[in-house]
Amino acid sequence: MRPYWLHAYLLTYTPLLLLADSRITQLWQQWLLGLMTFAVLYLCALKAPREQRAQVWMCVIVATGFEIFGSLIWGVYTYRFHNVPLFVPPGHGMVYLFGLLAARTPVVVRYGKKVAHVVLAGAGTWALAGLTVLPLLTGRFDLQGAMCLPVFAWFVLRSPRWPLFAAIFIATAELEIFGTSFGNWSWAVVAPWTHIPSGNPPSVIAGGYCVIDASVLLAMRGYVWGWNTIRPRITSTITPIAMPNIWPLRPSRANSAEVVSPASTSLT
Repeated sequence: MRPYWLHAYLLTYTPLLLLADSRITQLWQQWLLGLMTFAVLYLCALKAPREQRAQVWMCVIVATGFEIFGSLIWGVYTYRFHNVPLFVPPGHGMVYLFGLLAARTPVVVRYGKKVAHVVLAGAGTWALAGLTVLPLLTGRFDLQGAMCLPVFAWFVLRSPRWPLFAAIFIATAELEIFGTSFGNWSWAVVAPWTHIPSGNPPSVIAGGYCVIDASVLLAMRGYVWGWNTIRPRITSTITPIAMPNIWPLRPSRANSAEVVSPASTSLT
């Protein structure tokens, strides 16, 4: 289990965090959970290479924009305090880190795309259940989750970063099941604007997370391009300033030898 200890930690931290959030009654308590989650993400991200750490923090920024749109503007899901909790942006970063580190795990290295096929089969089963069996138990017809399945399947089967997206399904499935069960957030029975019925949670909402994470790559490319474009202009406009020499001049050893002539040192 040693290669999986960080994955196990992240999967353990998430339900405990959501359980704690479901018990608090004040907004400042939720802020403390958010600060703690930022600290946890920072420490966990140190286990990833530097370029992956940059992607993790870019995911935090990008996901915050998606959260504001999805919850506060679109209203397809609602948090219990009708806000975007402070722990949600670093939570997205933890999901992304979980996926990034999955590519180096022994199970992925040994079995390759068989892992992706198993995960995709599980997602397909859940989507089918959301259209057939689960409506009888929950009273909710999950068309929205089933519509996310083709998106998720495309990323898992066609993307060279398929371990990232396959692992994201595992992390988001746990996240959504515990979050909706504890009442941290709830999905609308019918999505606004589109009027598509949804489960609580939608079955393959990992497809939506895949879109977020693909946006992270585009944002990173834009950041790198912008930085490489601006940096040469900045360095070319900086004029070096000549500083005065404040140290006293000392005669060199060669010059000091020239002061005394050989004749003056003769004893005759």
